[in-house]
Amino acid sequence: MTKHTLFITSPLDREHVECIGEVAPQRLEIIYEPDLHPPLRYVCDHKGAPFTRNAEQTGRWQAALGRADILWDCPQPPASGGRGDIVHAKRLKWVQTTSSGVGQLVKRLGLDRTDVIVTTARGVHSGPLAEWVFMALLMHFRKGRFLEAEQRAHRWERYCDEEVAGRTMLTIGAGDLARGVAVIGRALGMRIVAVTRSPEKERPHADLFEEIHGVQQLRRLLPSADAIVMTVPDTDETINMLDTAAIAAMRPGCAFVNIGRGNTVDELAMIDALKSGHIGFAALDVATIEPLPANSPLWDMPNVMICPHSASTVTTENHKITEIFCENLSHYLDGRVDRLRNVLDKTLLY
Repeated sequence: MTKHTLFITSPLDREHVECIGEVAPQRLEIIYEPDLHPPLRYVCDHKGAPFTRNAEQTGRWQAALGRADILWDCPQPPASGGRGDIVHAKRLKWVQTTSSGVGQLVKRLGLDRTDVIVTTARGVHSGPLAEWVFMALLMHFRKGRFLEAEQRAHRWERYCDEEVAGRTMLTIGAGDLARGVAVIGRALGMRIVAVTRSPEKERPHADLFEEIHGVQQLRRLLPSADAIVMTVPDTDETINMLDTAAIAAMRPGCAFVNIGRGNTVDELAMIDALKSGHIGFAALDVATIEPLPANSPLWDMPNVMICPHSASTVTTENHKITEIFCENLSHYLDGRVDRLRNVLDKTLLY
């Protein structure tokens, strides 16, 4: 019987480690040394606060990487470049990540050029992100900030509002994040249209969309959308997908939400459109440069909501990722790699 070694490389609650250990205790050794992890900044923090291992910790960290054939999460590469500590993982066969959009990280680590299997947390963040999208959109369309100002002024004056039902939402992307958004949008009576690189692909959730079009139809569809939600990952094809011309094609006064990646949008063009009111409102969970620089005009714009790339982070996150990993682990230990969920396509990087 082959025994595998799993190294937990990012912070994880002991209760979840114990759940993983129950999958196949006779076939799995788990290396779990919390003192090798950085201190948490918040619940379900997978990166942690700035942290430097001492010489003894570094030795244990590198030795554990060398022993493991399975990793929970990828060791982060240094900001200065290079592959970082992943080079010590000589026996590595499989990595389970704690995020969905890990394509560029996998590329930086050089894992895209190897036979190492990478599985992601796809599906875990769809619900929380969709909730955040509609928190923002409802606040905009139903004038949440206006009501807050009226309340602070102790002013009781009736007014006429606008409803969300009947409006058209365009999701850029038709994957899991778009699915989550479409579920809530349809419940609120919206018309949901999607654009994607593969409109012909079979999707179990395709009936959530009124229409699914190819990316080449994006400019034609933008003028019809009351709300636009960017859900696509960071790939060579998606960089500046919403460029100056695309932003100009948007319906004047539309709402824009980005839960994908910051570099999918020409940020300067977006800022100009927000200043002029061509984009009426933007809710941004991501930015071209993260953290968003303190001198960015986005911070102080009254028609912008900023979230520090945290819209998907909720207290149930690690539990859900652990469930996916335990299911995958059972298949992997039984040699059924064809049944693994959320395998990263190393060509598409998602």
